[in-house]
Amino acid sequence: MPVKPVFEAVINHVSILDEHGNFDSELGDGLIPDADVVAMYKHMLVCRHFDEIAFKLQRSGRMGTYPENRGQEAASLGAAYALEQNDWMVTCYRENAGLFWRGLPKEKILLHWMGDERGNNLDGLRMTPLAIAIGSQMLHATGLAWASKYKGEDSIACTFFGDGATSEGDFHEAANFAASLSLPIVFVCQNNGWAISTPSSVESAAPTFAQRGLAYGMECVQVDGNDLFAMTKVTRDAAKRAREQNKPTFIEAVTYRLGDHTTADDARRYRDQDELDMWMKRDPVIRLRQWLEARDLWSEEQEAQAKADAEKEIAIVVKNAEEIDAPASSEFFDNMFVELTPELKKQRQTMRTSSIGQDPSQVNVKQSEGIIK
Repeated sequence: MPVKPVFEAVINHVSILDEHGNFDSELGDGLIPDADVVAMYKHMLVCRHFDEIAFKLQRSGRMGTYPENRGQEAASLGAAYALEQNDWMVTCYRENAGLFWRGLPKEKILLHWMGDERGNNLDGLRMTPLAIAIGSQMLHATGLAWASKYKGEDSIACTFFGDGATSEGDFHEAANFAASLSLPIVFVCQNNGWAISTPSSVESAAPTFAQRGLAYGMECVQVDGNDLFAMTKVTRDAAKRAREQNKPTFIEAVTYRLGDHTTADDARRYRDQDELDMWMKRDPVIRLRQWLEARDLWSEEQEAQAKADAEKEIAIVVKNAEEIDAPASSEFFDNMFVELTPELKKQRQTMRTSSIGQDPSQVNVKQSEGIIK
């Protein structure tokens, strides 16, 4: 029998507005109304200032930790803009811009990183709490997409994760399930070059992360993740495919985190200044401002006013978050389960922590007997 190819694929890279100001009018004209571009730019300025203040809150001991979003705003914002209101947005922890655009109160993010579970109470919003366990949210998104298809709803799920998460079993399980069952879901991989301190070149020997979706029969595309227009286009196309054909799509958004992984990290220990300087020139905020100014849609006066407005808004957000009454200890259990198990009910009543939810009389039993003091 002759040798013949059984599978061939091409991964396309999509860019509409590059860091040099070049704009593909064929793809970009009419994609986003000018008024919306202005609104999204203002929104990015607010998010950038939120990032700066959150960092300072942690450094001053007013918040536990914080993962900076700086440099990746366009990826989640462009995707969020392309979704419908009834779609699910399932994120990890570097999608503030998209979450805020879809209506998440900014206080919720601060409360989350302050360790207040009320920050994860998202009643009425088509989004899930931040996923700290790497990759776990992709399984949740797949379940939501399956439920939508099963119920005959006109909604999809869009999940976000980093390049490092594609090495987790959760990704492969979710991708295989979503493609095999033809579910309405969009996978957005924010490839920011680093899985904490592991570079992408070590994370994968393949030229793209997008092609990881090929193994599961998904449509795959790579996009400039710092290009708001390109992110909007590829997500809109993927959402349409999911909604109309029940076909999942893998989007690799090539971007870069300009800050540390979290406030517990020091990126200077593993990446050099030349790399950072190169990506600073690709900053999505600077890129979008230059596009607006070139079309006389933005001015220095508007910039100054927008930044002043952002400062006032975030000052109020911080005040609201810090002045909220501290939760009662028993509230720790309130947002975890619909109905508590007998063991958890006992723990809530006694407020003792152990592997079996023991009575107060058991607290001083030795650790060697399997009980935590």
